[in-house]
Amino acid sequence: MFAAITRAPMRFFHTNPSGRVLNRFSKDMGAVDEVLPSALLDVLQIGLSLIGIVVVVATVNWWLLVPTLAIGVIFYGLRIIYLSSSRSIKRLEGVTRSPVFSHLNASLQGITTIRAFGAQEALIREFDNHQDLHSSAWYLFIASSRAFGFWLDLVCVVYIAIVTLSFLVFDQQEHGGNVGLAITQAMGLTGMFQWGMRQSTELENQMTSVERILEYSKIESEPPLESPPGRKPPASWPEAGRLEFRRVSLYYAPGEPAVLRELSFLVLPREKVGIVGRTGAGKSSLINALFRLAKIEGEIIIDGRETSTLGLHELRSQISIIPQEPVLFSGTMRHNLDPFDEYPDQVLWRALEEVELKEAVQELPAGLNSRMSEGGANFSVGQRQLVCLARAIVRRSRLLVLDEATANVDPQTDTLIQTTIRNKFAECTVLTIAHRLHTVMDSDKVLVMDAGQLVEFDHPHILLQKSEGVLRGMVDQTGRTMAETLARVAQQAYESKYPQSGATVE
Repeated sequence: MFAAITRAPMRFFHTNPSGRVLNRFSKDMGAVDEVLPSALLDVLQIGLSLIGIVVVVATVNWWLLVPTLAIGVIFYGLRIIYLSSSRSIKRLEGVTRSPVFSHLNASLQGITTIRAFGAQEALIREFDNHQDLHSSAWYLFIASSRAFGFWLDLVCVVYIAIVTLSFLVFDQQEHGGNVGLAITQAMGLTGMFQWGMRQSTELENQMTSVERILEYSKIESEPPLESPPGRKPPASWPEAGRLEFRRVSLYYAPGEPAVLRELSFLVLPREKVGIVGRTGAGKSSLINALFRLAKIEGEIIIDGRETSTLGLHELRSQISIIPQEPVLFSGTMRHNLDPFDEYPDQVLWRALEEVELKEAVQELPAGLNSRMSEGGANFSVGQRQLVCLARAIVRRSRLLVLDEATANVDPQTDTLIQTTIRNKFAECTVLTIAHRLHTVMDSDKVLVMDAGQLVEFDHPHILLQKSEGVLRGMVDQTGRTMAETLARVAQQAYESKYPQSGATVE
């Protein structure tokens, strides 16, 4: 199950809350490891004991086999009736347990925000609602189990009465000891039958946990991690960083409309391209297509190699990304900078120095070997973003993706990140997703997206000359002063790149 989930596509995690996954690994795995073997052992032991009791009763009076078979049929009928509802109730109990895990997990992660806004009472009420829903399903399961036990007891009492009366009604010369043995053994059936039947139904009910685990063990997997032996790219790939999209469409789920539609553009080696567009335009989906995080149609070519022919490890390991929400692991600082232990300490220290984090790491108790808190909680958001930048510097990939990398940091850290990217990634192809236009106006080109389609793609200074252009409209919406500043930045960048082209473009 764990292997299947680690290879699951991103859609699986978008459609399944964390509580649902935790539920499988906690309660369901616990049931399979602990409850299920115990129930199976009880069923086997009680089954053998029941056979022994029936044999003892039959040796005293073989006519008693008739009511014994009759009662067996009645028990089996009750078991079928009970299981038809209890299995569904048990499944419902498992489903209503998942929101409890999800809510608790989300509350722990956002406890700072909850306290800051004084939302404890609202969250407690919400948790109580989830807990009440789960408790009602659990109570229903317990009540149905007790009702089943009551009917089993009732049938057992009838059976004991028949055994006892048979010795009184039928005038047989039986030894008193044999009669007493038969009656006491029949009385022992009461508790044993009830427990045996309940354990057999519990065994079948707990099989829903096996069913749920098997469901997650057979989920759809991502494409292979490694390329076929004859198609492996050379170790130096990509050498230049040329990126081309050819009629690329992206789908997050089968049957749903395309999020990206017929996207085609070319990014030359070492170009710095800004990607802009309103919310929902498809900017982040473009990055998902590049990393093959969803189903795509069309071709994405990096330095002459079509990415669908490559293994996911070979593709993703050659593209560095600095996300909007910086991701740090719970291991050491060294593990965060170099997860696969490929680089010496000097390289890691140099990368930290270039992002001005060397002193902060040296102050940690064990330097590079200091353990990070979960999610990097002992670092500020800006520092976590700089660690992600240092990680990209260490890898020195030819393709760098910035996904709103400076959206949550202060202006000083923003300036440091932008300066470092210009200096350290001058020989790399850089794609920058940005909502704040000033971060991309000095780019070599700007790709403007709208509703999953490319609407403009050129140098920002050229695009600003179009009075009806989409980028021009976005810049004008920032206000007159800011629009003039952005236009001046774009013009200076254009004159710096094309010094003989003049300041204006027809």
